[in-house]
Amino acid sequence: MNFINNIVDIFGSATFWIKALEMILALSLLVIIHEFGHYSFARLFKVRVEKFYMFFNPKFSILRWDPKRHILDLFKRNPDEDPKDPKDLKDLKDPQDPQDPQDPQDDNSSSSWRDTIYGIGWVPLGGYCSIAGMIDETTDSSQLSEKAQPWEFRSRPAWQRFFIMVGGVLFNFLLAMVIYAGIVYAVGESYIRFTDATEGMQFGEVAHKAGFMDGDILLAADGKPLEYYNSGDLQAMLTAHTVTVLRNHTDTVAIQLPNDFVFQANKAAEDGEPFMDYRMPVVVEQTQGNMGAARAGLQSGDRILAVANDTTPSYSELTAALTAAKGTTVPVKFLRDGKLMQRDVAVDNDGKLGIQLRSPDKVYNVVVKHYNLLQSIPRGIKMG
Repeated sequence: MNFINNIVDIFGSATFWIKALEMILALSLLVIIHEFGHYSFARLFKVRVEKFYMFFNPKFSILRWDPKRHILDLFKRNPDEDPKDPKDLKDLKDPQDPQDPQDPQDDNSSSSWRDTIYGIGWVPLGGYCSIAGMIDETTDSSQLSEKAQPWEFRSRPAWQRFFIMVGGVLFNFLLAMVIYAGIVYAVGESYIRFTDATEGMQFGEVAHKAGFMDGDILLAADGKPLEYYNSGDLQAMLTAHTVTVLRNHTDTVAIQLPNDFVFQANKAAEDGEPFMDYRMPVVVEQTQGNMGAARAGLQSGDRILAVANDTTPSYSELTAALTAAKGTTVPVKFLRDGKLMQRDVAVDNDGKLGIQLRSPDKVYNVVVKHYNLLQSIPRGIKMG
């Protein structure tokens, strides 16, 4: 019963529907730009596009527009499913249009944007661009036996077919550049410098084997300073012969990397193992419910330093310490306004104190770099 109530609460909350709408709008933008990439290259090479739809339209369409025949339908069943309509709108012949595809005087060697049926479906999970002569899972086998027409995809040379196929990905790539350029121009670029992340980095297994230790603060790659976690500094680090780090806040250590280190890191990333990330300091954002932390009086801003005899400079050490203390009450040391304090805190059977941690960008110093319009364009391209 509690499970059902939780489901009802989730689907009944305004937050859920707002996030669902955000996801649909974001997905719709990506899909329509992607499909427009295919459409644009098809039109560039005079290949006929039969349909261009935002969202999917099983059974019927919310909107369907045939510009060639000046037909605009709202909430209309699909032609091939409506017995009152011909099988396809293109079966309708316009005797006053010399370029009508059914006109015997037309050699079908050209196409125009007016040959396309444009529409909006009712299933908001994507969209599609149907290109004449492009073979996919929706192609009828009988179509393949027919002679290829000059305006079809399969009649075009290989280099044109290539650009039509990759057009969607290319347009999404360009969209990413435009979005990043707009973001850095409007609000700047926020980041945490490696030297400001006082708890250092959390490393994956490949990095550990190469000699990195959790908590290392990155300083330089082959003598070139490493500033913050970005693609340029990461690439410089992965391809370097020597990476210099600050260890234990006191020792400068030079780590010699193997020649194939970048390939090892890429392979680990493909297997889902992140190379590194900023360590998450154990600072309480808020306590939850009537659990141990709240009952013991922990407050927002408290920085947990130790659980029982285990120091907890980051979240990974905290979880290990709490796992060992499941179902018990343990002393917890923490800093509050610069004062060292200690409270006995109950750990539940799942190894939880009942706290939400503050994100690193609220703990460490965040640098904001601003760009003018001319600077934002190359930065957006690099980030994209």
